[in-house]
Amino acid sequence: MAEQDRSCSCSGGGRAAFGHDQVNAAPAPEASGETVRPEAAAFAANVSPSGPKAAAVGAPSGGTQETPGKEGMIFLPGGTFRMGNGGKDGFPADGEGPVHEVTLKPFYIDACTVTNRQFAEFVNAKHYRTEAEKFGWSYVFEMLLTPRQTPYLIGRAPGTPWWFGVKGAFWFQPEGPGSSIDDRMDHPVVHVTWNDAVAYCKWAGKRLPTEAEWEYAARGGLEQKTYPWGDELTPGGRHMCNIWQGTFPEKNTARDGYIGTAPARSFEPNGFGLYNVAGNVWEWVADWFSPTYYAESPKDNPRGPASGDRRCMRGGSYLCHKSYCNRYRVAARNANTPDSSSGNIGFRCAADA
Repeated sequence: MAEQDRSCSCSGGGRAAFGHDQVNAAPAPEASGETVRPEAAAFAANVSPSGPKAAAVGAPSGGTQETPGKEGMIFLPGGTFRMGNGGKDGFPADGEGPVHEVTLKPFYIDACTVTNRQFAEFVNAKHYRTEAEKFGWSYVFEMLLTPRQTPYLIGRAPGTPWWFGVKGAFWFQPEGPGSSIDDRMDHPVVHVTWNDAVAYCKWAGKRLPTEAEWEYAARGGLEQKTYPWGDELTPGGRHMCNIWQGTFPEKNTARDGYIGTAPARSFEPNGFGLYNVAGNVWEWVADWFSPTYYAESPKDNPRGPASGDRRCMRGGSYLCHKSYCNRYRVAARNANTPDSSSGNIGFRCAADA
């Protein structure tokens, strides 16, 4: 399969690639109303808008820490760094190069991705319905499905048969009817589109990070390293992120401890105090995607192309594996349509300093 075709292997593909009219004879789950569902309201009980307050963390470069008034966020002083990938492990069709200098203003960024607990507070406050709920379905990785979801299967995604469209797969029932986030409140929220992420950010008084801000923060002060912690995937035999182990997509040995999502504060943070910027879930960023943008982008505070048909995603997910979708590298890029959702796409927020 060509490299460009691999772009959706870990993110479910675009919603347009798998029309929601392609359904089987099973009855669809009952449609939700505009008001908040009882399940979401129960999840949101006794939750602060920003989630649990995070402990302050330092960074080797100095001056970066979680700041009072912006709980869970890291202040980064900005500066100049080398963005992109000039190595052999990249996907040319993704436009990972050329390596180029970027200078950023100071900004804040979340230490971890937005969790189910935090998203439930937003849903409860705004009576918000995600786009997956409005469409009536989302993508779920087949290994996470159980027999109880069988009546709700729409079919396999074209070109990526490990992804099933599942009626009733939403953020609060990630594998579809019969599943729950009761024991995953500290996990990243998933089945959120770019548009959903923007709506949450607006409610929280934040925004999505730009692609350049995301990569600067994910590098954690390291210069042109493959991963947020260096060039070795498992230094000293230690697992540093939640990705696929084994043979994709047939067998996951789960040696890192997880088949699906891990808690948002799993593994060791990077040098700036950010968690899980490699693996776990893809993270929406603000920019439109273009494979040629790096060759023409401005040096100061780039914000991506003026328009496009796909939005950038960064970081990889629990489905990434070097044999197929080697995009848990810090310079790797991916993209999807703004209305697409799946069980491995989430986001973290940023804010102006």
